[in-house]
Amino acid sequence: MRKFTILFLLFSLFSFAQAKLDVFFDFDKFDLNEEAVKKINSWIAEGKDYQVTKLYGFCDWKGTNDYNDTLALKRVYTVYNFLKQSKIEVKKEIEIRGFGEDFEQSAVQGENRRVTIIFKEKKEIPIEVTSEQKLKEKFKGSKIGDLIRLPNFYFFNNSAKIVPKSQPVLYDLLCLMNDNPKLKIEIQGHICCKLPNQVDAVSTARARAIYNFLIQNKIDRKRLTFKGYGVSRPIHPIPEKNIQEEDDNRRVEIMIVDN
Repeated sequence: MRKFTILFLLFSLFSFAQAKLDVFFDFDKFDLNEEAVKKINSWIAEGKDYQVTKLYGFCDWKGTNDYNDTLALKRVYTVYNFLKQSKIEVKKEIEIRGFGEDFEQSAVQGENRRVTIIFKEKKEIPIEVTSEQKLKEKFKGSKIGDLIRLPNFYFFNNSAKIVPKSQPVLYDLLCLMNDNPKLKIEIQGHICCKLPNQVDAVSTARARAIYNFLIQNKIDRKRLTFKGYGVSRPIHPIPEKNIQEEDDNRRVEIMIVDN
């Protein structure tokens, strides 16, 4: 997969809560249509102190890979230029990527022709590093056998469905896999709040959900395995004493198999 990244480095004095907005394009076009302009303006009109941190561009499968890579980036820069002229702050340390057609395609073609705006609401509180920064730091210098926990990654209760606010962490992991083509991992799922003799398949389903996301987004399955450990490897003894201990035990970890 071809990747295009532009990073402008500048320290921020804020921490943020991350979210996303999808803007859709007409077939084979990179200019904003009326509906897209209306959607962005409605979002801006919310009047919140948003800051755009990432822009990801996507295309449908029609056309060559090279053409779609270029079209995806053109769509990204159309949105970028529109936002730069608005009241929304575009972070100087912004990440721009064109995925072209190399991602999990929706059966509805119109949903594939989009730009995903990842943004954060500023709050004047102490600096906190982003999930991507945390992942990069943890993966940097990691050794075979090391375990790395996915930060701020949550599922709906008793489910393998990932909560919307954790979706950007999946893209952070995807980018790390793309940027480190020799990296092989095991995705490990863990749960809380059950006794060791109680059978539960949720941890396996959660690990499989991440595995499927990476496979669907063109990561070679030979680089990936997954396994659910249930409550067999808790950080805190079960039963947990409080919600924090439950959150610590209910986690997804990445084991380095080869790098």
